[in-house]
Order: sequence, then structure tokens, then C-alpha cells
Amino acid sequence: MADHDGGLVQAEQQWRQLRPFCLITALVASLTLPGCTRIGPDTVTLDRFDYSSAIADSWKQQTLLNIVKLRYMDMPVFVDVASIVAGYSLETGGSIGGQISSADAIQGNSVVLGANGKYTDRPTITYVPLTGEKFLIGLLTPIDPKNIFSMLQSGYAADFILGLTVESLNGVRNRSAMAGALREAEPEFLRALELIRDIQAAGAVGMRVEEDKVKGRTAVLFMRRDDVAPEILEKQKEVRRLLHLSEGRERFVLKYSPARGEEDELAVNSRSMLQIMTAFSSYIDVPEEHINDQSAVPTVEKGSVENRVSRILIRSGKEKPEHAYTTVHYRGHWFWIDDTNWQAKRALAAIMFFFTLSETGSNDKLPLITIPAQ
Repeated sequence: MADHDGGLVQAEQQWRQLRPFCLITALVASLTLPGCTRIGPDTVTLDRFDYSSAIADSWKQQTLLNIVKLRYMDMPVFVDVASIVAGYSLETGGSIGGQISSADAIQGNSVVLGANGKYTDRPTITYVPLTGEKFLIGLLTPIDPKNIFSMLQSGYAADFILGLTVESLNGVRNRSAMAGALREAEPEFLRALELIRDIQAAGAVGMRVEEDKVKGRTAVLFMRRDDVAPEILEKQKEVRRLLHLSEGRERFVLKYSPARGEEDELAVNSRSMLQIMTAFSSYIDVPEEHINDQSAVPTVEKGSVENRVSRILIRSGKEKPEHAYTTVHYRGHWFWIDDTNWQAKRALAAIMFFFTLSETGSNDKLPLITIPAQ
């Protein structure tokens, strides 16, 4: 009986000695357990917005930089982000060891804890330079008038879109800047854009695409007269007079042409992406030293500077601005668009949008990506 009681006492003593180690073991196990959970779903929210913001910012900078380059007669270069593959790995581990000594041993009880962790973020980003015949054709080919007027149908202001993308409407010419020489827009053109915007706001102008077995797809602009206020009808009449359109017609076929079209046509001399970017580059405030050393195309005559500043302006300076919509560094100077200049911001965004509409690249021959298993 005494031996039995002594065994119980000894077992209880050993349990008291082991108990701290059991608790520590449970703690280490609880710390290493999250290593078995998935980390992928939690990264989607962060990565998706971070990558999209980074791509958008770099796209704005690339577009602005190429516009600035054109003012310096430099070659515009575009690089597209073809793909982004984000790979993650998380490894955790722990170890525990120790010894329990007898009651009369010199050394006491000991415990050794160990923990390790490894987190890896290894994104694979593929860049594709936009080059070749298809890119060049897309850069130099005028934008399809159908795409231009589709943006009007989507709600973009007519005076803004047409002023940015059109050289002339039925022979009535827009503002143009070529090799430093400025040709201001004809008053009839500016007045017509103003009237078209008012008619657009009243819902009295629209566009549709008609299918024809012989002619194919044809874009048609129409000015409706039913349920239209008298003042809007007067503005439609004035637009027809300014653009030399037939008074008795309500529909006009959109055609690309630098000259005046037929009686039932609206001839649209649309710009190419290169023309649009070159026109935008005329609004750059080029540093005086670059004008003096003739490294940049001279600024247009001073008579139009005030008008340009009140609408669109790309500023320049030696110091990087703190608050700007987008900023690039070129030839020792900073070029930027003020965050408060909504006209310039809108114009840059429209250029980026039209760039996606033009055939400026192809994904047929993207490089093969091999993603190693982790």
C-alpha cells in the first residue's frame, strides 16, 4: 500500500514538472497553425487596387512624356504592361525541446523554444514595347469618325471631343499647330461646336450605325425636329448654315474627308493619334533656355498664350511640384499638369482613351511566361 501511494506521489510530481512544457507546446502549435491557412484570397483586395493604380499612374506619365517628346522632335515610345502574375508563399514552423531532471540532480529543468517564418512576394511583370507596322499604322491613321461621334453619344461634350480630334468639319477648319506655326480655328468652327453642344444637351442630336449589304456599316448623324424646343431648332438651323449642310435633311452620313462632302454627308477630317498628341504638345510651357538653344519647337505666337493658359497648359520648371495630376522629368526639367487644371486632365484622359480605340498594338505574339512552382 505504501509503494502504491509513493508511486502516485511520484507521478503527480512528474506531471507538475511536465505541465509547463505541455502548455508551451500548445502555444507553439497555435502560433504555427496559421501557416496552414490560405493567404491568396486576402491579397486580392490589396493587389488589385494597388496594381491598377500603379498602371494608371504610369500610363498617364508615359502619355505625357511622349507628348513632351514630340515638342522636342523626339521619338515617342510606348511600352505596354502585358501581364502581371503575383506569386506568394508563406512558411512557418516551430520547435520545442528540453529536459526534466530528477529531484536530487545538480542541473535543473530546461526548455528550448524555436520558431521560424518566411514570407515571399515574387511578382512577374511582362512588358511589351509597341512597335512594328501595326503600331505605326495605328499611330498615323485618322480615327474613325464613327468612334468620335460614339463618344458624343456616350455623353462626352461635343465641343471638347470635336475640338480635340477633328481638323475640320465639312471643310470648316479647327485650330492647328504644325512645326511651331499656329493656325487658329475659324470662327464658324468654334460657333458650330458651341451650338452642337447645346443641341446635344437638349437631346436633339444622335448617331446610329446602319447595316447595308453593299456599303457595310455606315454611321449616320441625325438631328431630330419632333418635340424639340423652338430655340433648339434655331440652333440646328444655324449649325446647318455654318457647316454648309442641307437645310431640308435630318440625317447625314459620316464620312472621313478633308474636303466638303455630298449633300447628304458630313465630312469629318479626323486627326490621327500622332496629330492629337502633337496638337496637345503646343500647349506646353517650354523652358526659355530650350527655346533659345533651339532644342524644342518654338512656342506659338504670344497673341494666343492667354487663351491657352485659361484652358489647357502643361507647365514646366526645375523643381518637382508637390501637387500635380501627373509629372514627368525630361531634359533636366519637370513637366506637369496641375491637379486644378481640369481641362488639361480631361484632354489627357481622352487621349489615353482614344489610344485604346486605335489599332496601335496586337497581343498575338506575346512572350510565353513560365511560372515556377513554389
